[in-house]
Amino acid sequence: MQPRIDFYTASPEALKAMIALETAVSRLPLEKTIIELVKLRASQINGCAFCIDMHTADAIKGGETPRRLFGVSAWRETPFFTPRERAALAWTESLTLLSQTHAPDEDYEQLSAEFDAREMVDLTVAITTINAWNRLAVGFRKMPQA
Repeated sequence: MQPRIDFYTASPEALKAMIALETAVSRLPLEKTIIELVKLRASQINGCAFCIDMHTADAIKGGETPRRLFGVSAWRETPFFTPRERAALAWTESLTLLSQTHAPDEDYEQLSAEFDAREMVDLTVAITTINAWNRLAVGFRKMPQA
């Protein structure tokens, strides 16, 4: 695939806002491992090669194991994730595929059993942010470095 436009230079003001949002997400009091798992799972669903590459590398730098990262695409079938991580991954799938799932009560109940109200909002903002980045990167064909 050929890159389309460089969205950073095409609209610096919009990207400044996105970067500010990403900075805010990085400061949320959620576990960094959960944030990286969420970013990776949403990016897998959205087919964002650039973000999959970036967040896999970031997760490894943060101490995540390759085995768990390989298992993210089949997280429901693996024993590698805690109940809290499973709730975050389920919520990620529900919101990333919102037009199909409509954020079902089952996923919300799992989420609310593991996260308090603030954490649920913070996690939702993190999921929303990676989905926005995925749409920019996929839409404009941002490619990972070879």
